[in-house]
Amino acid sequence: MTSPLFVFLRLELSDALRSKWMLFASSVYLALGGAFVWLGLRESSVLGFTGLSRVMLNMANAVIVVFPLIVLIGTHAAVIRGRTSGFCELMLTQPVRRSTWLFALLASRLLILLGPLMLLMLVSAIVAQSGESEPEFWLVAARSLSICAALVFAFIGAGLWISSAASTTERALVWALILFVATSALQDVLLITTLLRTSLPPQVVFGLAVLNPSEAARVGILTSVDPELSVLGPVGFWLANTLGPLRTMQLAVAWPLTIGVVCFLLALVRLRRIDLVA
Repeated sequence: MTSPLFVFLRLELSDALRSKWMLFASSVYLALGGAFVWLGLRESSVLGFTGLSRVMLNMANAVIVVFPLIVLIGTHAAVIRGRTSGFCELMLTQPVRRSTWLFALLASRLLILLGPLMLLMLVSAIVAQSGESEPEFWLVAARSLSICAALVFAFIGAGLWISSAASTTERALVWALILFVATSALQDVLLITTLLRTSLPPQVVFGLAVLNPSEAARVGILTSVDPELSVLGPVGFWLANTLGPLRTMQLAVAWPLTIGVVCFLLALVRLRRIDLVA
């Protein structure tokens, strides 16, 4: 007998294929990958990285910047759309749990958004093996994939929480855009302004920066380029001597994962309490 989780997962994946979401995500990855292959396989080098290692680093940086918005757009209305379309009302007539549907939503979004990235990195690894050997490639690829996966998971959890907490699709969209702007644009500006106008201890400023999962992911990517974090100047010196490159990398993965788990649990609690018939 087929489990309800598998049935919901197949339904969500079929809906993603019909709505062209998987095709869109794959096209974005291919466009970014093609552009960075063209740039990364040049003779020039950045901090000793050339070839496909440089492509992986550039890809990871692009994913950190672009995909939070794509993830939030794809998940902000998942629950509220099911409530308003009558899907949840139909689901209530079946012997299934609400949590099963939410887990299927999470799994489908992870497959849609991370599947093409993993496939692209696998193809890059095969190409790297057939061409010139790059001893650092596997390490760079593993770090880049783990950081990108953690960040995508964090924003999927945030998107599902927004979708379960919002009363309308329009309000969910506004919340999603505010979250993206706050994490990807405003935070850097606000921190720089705070540093210029106040005399806060550096630990406070660093703590505020780390609260942003995108910021933590950026620093984690930089540890692949420069373990000593000299590209960050005094900030990198403080991080390298306080945490070290290994702990900085672990923080870049663990903190977004923690945010994703907390947001998903909040969405699960909210989904169990709300009236599914909007």
